[in-house]
Order: sequence, then structure tokens, then C-alpha cells
Amino acid sequence: MAVYKLKSALKNYLWGGEKLKEKYNKVSDDIVAESWLVSFHKDGPSVITNGQYKGLTLIDYLSKVSSTVLGTKGSAFQEFPILVKFLDAKQDLSIQVHPDDEYALRVEGEFGKNEMWIVLEAEEGSGIYYGVKEAITKQHYREAIENNTICDVLNFVHVKPGDVYYIPAGTIHAVGQGLVICEIQQSSNSTYRVYDFNRVGADGKLRELHIDKAVDVSHLEPIHFEVASHWEKQAGYSLKNLLSNQYFSVKMLKIETELELSSNSESFQAVIVTEGSGTLVDDEENLDFVKGDSFFVEANTIYKVKGTCDLVIASV
Repeated sequence: MAVYKLKSALKNYLWGGEKLKEKYNKVSDDIVAESWLVSFHKDGPSVITNGQYKGLTLIDYLSKVSSTVLGTKGSAFQEFPILVKFLDAKQDLSIQVHPDDEYALRVEGEFGKNEMWIVLEAEEGSGIYYGVKEAITKQHYREAIENNTICDVLNFVHVKPGDVYYIPAGTIHAVGQGLVICEIQQSSNSTYRVYDFNRVGADGKLRELHIDKAVDVSHLEPIHFEVASHWEKQAGYSLKNLLSNQYFSVKMLKIETELELSSNSESFQAVIVTEGSGTLVDDEENLDFVKGDSFFVEANTIYKVKGTCDLVIASV
């Protein structure tokens, strides 16, 4: 089985900045709001840069190989199950909410969006909007949106690098300005914009809101899913298991010099470099990497990481 280094799909949404270019080695003539690092989604698939499928999107690659590359759990999903991305919030993102699977499949024709955030960088005073402060009715919620007072009823949480939050579908949320986030989510692009600070898009018009759908799917009671975990020190590396649920499993590694890793028969791995540099070695070739690079590792693959680096590894 094989490892593929990927080229990200880049998104230049108006709230983005320059940090992903300056610090995470993304190349663009425009601002980069999001880098879709491991993506099989039609709105921005990643591209393979090595091996026999070099130049193909992950979508096209998957059409040419057996589903065994996804593992027994990965291939059980109707579509590729996850999407991993970086976000650089130079400005606050819109207040938004995502539907669950049942609603999204019925209304949008794709799966819903449960997600988690790993805070990579945080300027002083930065934070996230995360659910409501106290329980409110749908009528109160709609009135707060229409009166531009929605932020007053939301819970704002100051965050720091290393913080991890789980955002279940239905949670009203937003990434605040000054944050760089690694996001692991279901492979869905269904987002309902609740409030956008009266910003205009490239066409000079206010960006569309999706109030009726947001009212349909939002959970209007307080929620708190900060992921508490600790580093487990091992010989030559440290491990932090972050979260494992029906949608994805995520861990972080700090590698000092060299470590052999493997994906099992149940799942592929999405490997993201959040710090450092080195070389990833499998049976086929040596793949150099730097901060910001990403890899797709087929199920049942043994590989070695040489270098000093921090990794996020996601699977199902």
C-alpha cells in the first residue's frame, strides 16, 4: 500500500489573511483563508503530487483503485468520510451552523457536518463563538439574528494554542479573528450563515444569510465539548489522543528524530504537518515535507517519519 503527498485546494474567502502563505508554505497570489489539506470533496479536492497517480485529484484516484485503500471502516461510508483543512482568520468568520446527516441529506443532498478544531495560533484576546450562553427559544433566536444582536446571546470563549474543541452539528459557532485552526470535519460543505457582521462580498452586495435553515437545525441550549487530553511521553516521541467518535479519530504526535508508523486494516490516515520538517519514507520513495504539508496514507501501510516535527493524524 502507498503514501501520497498532496497539494491543497486553496480558498480566498474575504476573512482570510497571509499566515498560511507566510508560515505554512501555501503559495497563492491571493489571500488564503482555507487550505483543504486532505479533501475528496467536489468543491476543492486535493491533488496527488507523487507516485503512479501523480496529477490526479483524490476523487479521480479513488475512482481508479479498490475501496480497500480506505480500510474496512473507511469503505463502509457512502462517500469519503472526512475533510481536513487549515483556516486563517484575519477577520471573524461569519456566525454559522451546520446541519446533521438527516437534515443535510434531505435538504442539501450531502452528509451533515460535525467538526473539531485544534488551535494552532492565537493572537492575544482571540477566541471562538461556541453555542449560546443560556437556553433561548427559536423566536428569540430569530429576533436576535434580525436585530443584529445575535453575538449578545452567544458564548464567546478565549482560546490559546493547543486548545481543542468539538463542534457537533447544530452548534452555532464562529472562528474569531487572530486564530489559525486545524479543522477535522465530515466531508461536507453545508454551512448556514446566521450573521456576517454586515460585510459585503466581491460583488459589493451583502453576503447571503440562511436564517430559516439555521433556525431549523440550531441547538439552542448551552454546549461545551472542550477536548481535554495530555501528552503521553514515549521513547523518541510524545502522543496525544484527542477524540474518537463515529465520524473521525484524531491524535497528535511530537516526533524527536525518527518514528515508524502504520495505518491498520480498518482505516486510511490523513497526516498533517503542523510544525517542523523531515522525510516520510514508505516502500516506494522518500517524500520530504515541511510545515503545512499533508499526506494520504492508504490502509494497511507501514511508513517511517524522519525529522523533528508535530503531526496531526486523522482516521475513521
